[in-house]
Amino acid sequence: MGTLQSRHSTAQFLWNARHAWLRKFEAAVAFHALEMAQQISDEIGKPREEAYVSELLPLIASIRWHRKCARAILKSQRMGGKPWWMMGRSLRLSRVPLGRVLIIATWNYPVGLLGIQLLQAIVAGNTVVVKPSERSPRSQGQLLDIAQACGLPDGVLRVIGSSPQAGRDALETGGFDHVIFTGGTSTGRAVAAHCAETLTPSTLELSGQDSAFVLEDANVIKAAKSIWMACTMNAGQTCMAPRRVFVQRGCYKKFLEALAPHAAGARPVQLIDHAAAQRCEELARQAVASGGRSLSAVMDGARAGWLRPLAIVDCPMEANLVEGNYFGPVISVVPVDHFEQAIEFHGQGNHHLAASIFTRDTSRIARDDDLKKRLGVSVITLNDCVLPTGHPALAIAGFGQSGWGTSRGVEGLLHLTRAVATTTTARWLPVADMPSVKVVQGLSTFIKWMSQAKPVAWKKNLSAPKFERVREEHEMAAAARKELSK
Repeated sequence: MGTLQSRHSTAQFLWNARHAWLRKFEAAVAFHALEMAQQISDEIGKPREEAYVSELLPLIASIRWHRKCARAILKSQRMGGKPWWMMGRSLRLSRVPLGRVLIIATWNYPVGLLGIQLLQAIVAGNTVVVKPSERSPRSQGQLLDIAQACGLPDGVLRVIGSSPQAGRDALETGGFDHVIFTGGTSTGRAVAAHCAETLTPSTLELSGQDSAFVLEDANVIKAAKSIWMACTMNAGQTCMAPRRVFVQRGCYKKFLEALAPHAAGARPVQLIDHAAAQRCEELARQAVASGGRSLSAVMDGARAGWLRPLAIVDCPMEANLVEGNYFGPVISVVPVDHFEQAIEFHGQGNHHLAASIFTRDTSRIARDDDLKKRLGVSVITLNDCVLPTGHPALAIAGFGQSGWGTSRGVEGLLHLTRAVATTTTARWLPVADMPSVKVVQGLSTFIKWMSQAKPVAWKKNLSAPKFERVREEHEMAAAARKELSK
């Protein structure tokens, strides 16, 4: 008994230590938030205020949410619903850490994304190895230093080099129980191949190439502003931002009128590198050559990684821009006859994370489970884009070429643990023997009576002899029911 109490006390201490770390981590991130936002700005060109709002505020909210909710999510639970023949036995489901987790971090939200992945892995009880992005090593290094300084026990967090080779070496060395990768699809395939060699489970959070839908009854002014903000925030380098907008013809003209001032007033933004900006410009020019047009009537060329955000309207579906294989502040606008046609066009892609739908009839969309299945996304925002995904409880799961596994929120936290079922048999219960034929026949009769089994529903699928046997058994069950009712 003393040993069991000691183990329980140790487990309790470990949770208390992690809870204390969360409290210190939240305070430290809040204290250094503006400083960290400036570091992000200096490193990848994101404006300091945008970095603060889009990364530090969601991270602080997530730390606080885990501090308040994680223990209840991870606690063991007694499972009910056992059958009557398991009298004297009980079942408890527990969550245990996966073990050693490798996080290969990304650069587009260097502190926000890595911070949440890190705290979830640690709160779940794992030890963590982090490979920072080669594009944002200083921002992520500052975050990891703060995490370590808040009282993490020795061995819980280890940081390796930020070069691509450091990531490859870590994968080849192995010894991990789970790998988390955030990035592009091509690199995600390489990570998956390494993991497959050792059957190491992984979470691949790859980019989406998703859609926004503007229906005839939508508030087009709100839709235009929300979509444009999502398209241009972080220089368009947001995995859940829409790449294309399907607009029903009934409101198409009004939507363009609402979107035009935003496109006309756009200022150039800095992308991660010149190749990314050039890719956006090339696809936009191809779309114009195919019949589309720039809503702002201008199309500046990419210059040293800078590009003026663009809305290419009247865009033909066959244009490569509509496919969405780019990462920057360009959006294609496609007119459609009806919502069903828009869903069909959306389904032609294979990168799905989120979808945005603008309509007054939100209750109909919220209740339509078939639509949710057909969209193939894990997040649907109604009358908004991206911003609602900052809720700490919201999880993201990629589909198709957008990856697999779940990160963030309730499901993301559970994903970094594994379930262990423990059954307990009462000491007074004797060890059961295999039942005799007579006992099984009696049980069969009793179960049929309890289930109100009827052979009529099976008649079409039974041969005459089999049906006769079933009918006789049904009559026996009826006789037994009659006896029990006396």
